[in-house]
Amino acid sequence: MNIAFQMELPESIFAVLHQDKEELVNTVKLCAAVKLYELHRLSQEKASELAGMSRGEFLLALKDFEVTPYQYGAQEILSEVRRLGL
Repeated sequence: MNIAFQMELPESIFAVLHQDKEELVNTVKLCAAVKLYELHRLSQEKASELAGMSRGEFLLALKDFEVTPYQYGAQEILSEVRRLGL
């Protein structure tokens, strides 16, 4: 089930971005998905679902936003290295 909501934007935004309504909706959904993924609020699966693309497409899109597909912090990496005895 999908839930719709309305967003009001200045008309000038469409001209500045050179996008029509549908393109801008897709851009906003992708930006939201990337940011929520970056903040560890959504998994790759759920973020790609929000963005309306496959997981592979979403992972490739992360590069455009300079967001890593890896969700491990420095502390988690160190813990894993210690656990593995490396």
